[in-house]
Amino acid sequence: MVVRRILSLVGFLFVLIVTISACGEITPEITATELPSSTISPTSTMTPPPPSPTPIPLAATVNGEEITLQEFEAELSRYLSAQGEDNNLEEAEMVEIVLDDMVNQILLAQGAENLGFELEPEVLNVRRDVLVETLGGEMEFENWLLENGYTQQSFDKVLVSAIKGAWMRDRILEDVPISAEQVHARQILLYNSDQADQVLSELNSGREFATLLAAYEPVTQGELGWFPKGYLPHPAIEEAAFDLQPGEFSQVIETSVGFHIIQVMERESDRPLSPEARLVWQERALQDWVAMQREESNVVILIPHESE
Repeated sequence: MVVRRILSLVGFLFVLIVTISACGEITPEITATELPSSTISPTSTMTPPPPSPTPIPLAATVNGEEITLQEFEAELSRYLSAQGEDNNLEEAEMVEIVLDDMVNQILLAQGAENLGFELEPEVLNVRRDVLVETLGGEMEFENWLLENGYTQQSFDKVLVSAIKGAWMRDRILEDVPISAEQVHARQILLYNSDQADQVLSELNSGREFATLLAAYEPVTQGELGWFPKGYLPHPAIEEAAFDLQPGEFSQVIETSVGFHIIQVMERESDRPLSPEARLVWQERALQDWVAMQREESNVVILIPHESE
C-alpha cells in the first residue's frame, strides 16, 4: 500500500510538470531527491509488544512468599491419600489443616533464614540420595515423585523448606527448660455434684483424704504424679494445685470430665521435668512461636478458609 501510494504521487507530479510546461511557464526540474522525505519513507514492520504473562493462581502468600494453587492442591491430595478411608473430616476442615500447615512451614523456614541459617547444597544432595536409596533407585524415585504429585523442582522446594523448618523447630525446642517448679498431687474424681459436695463436707469434718481415696479411687489412688504449670489438660486443676501447700486440699473443681477435689502432697521450686512433661512444654512452645509469627507476619489467604 505504501509503495502504491508513492507511485501515484510520482505519477501526479509528472502530469503536473507536463501541464505547467505546456503553458509556457518556467518550472524548475524536480527530481526524486527533492521530494519530501516523508513521502518516500521505506516500508516498516511494527513489532507487537510481547504478551503480558498470565498471573499464576495463588492459594496464599506469607511475607511475600507465594504458595501457588497448584502446590496447595497437590499437598491437599497427598493429605487425603494419607488419611485413607477413615477420614471423616469435612472438606473445609481439610483445607484449613493443609493450608495452615503450609503457612506454618514457611514461617519456620523464614525464621531459620532470619537467624542466618544457610543450607549447604551437599546437605540437600545427601537427603535426596538417602531417599533415592530408600526407595530402591532413581527409577523408583521418579515413580514416587509422580505418584505423590511432585515434579523434581517442586520436590526440591519442599525439601529445602522442610530442612530449614526442622532446623528452626529444633532451636525452639532446645530453648525449653529441663526443670521447673512442680507439685505432686492426687485427686478424688466424682461424676455427681451432690456427691462431690458430700465428700468435700466429710473432708472439712476431718475425714482423711487417703480414706476417701480408698473408697472412690481404689485402683489408681487418684495419683496425678509430679507436674509443672502448663502440663495438665485442665488449667483449673493446675491453678488450684499450685495454690495449695502440701497436705492441703481444694474446693470442688468442675471440668468437662467431672468434679475434682485435689490434694497436694509435695512441691519443689525446681525439679527436673519428666520426658512427658517436657514434650508437652515443647509442643506448646512451638505452637506459641508459630502463633506469634502469624500475628507479626503478613499472611494473605486467597482461597476460602474455615477461620475467615
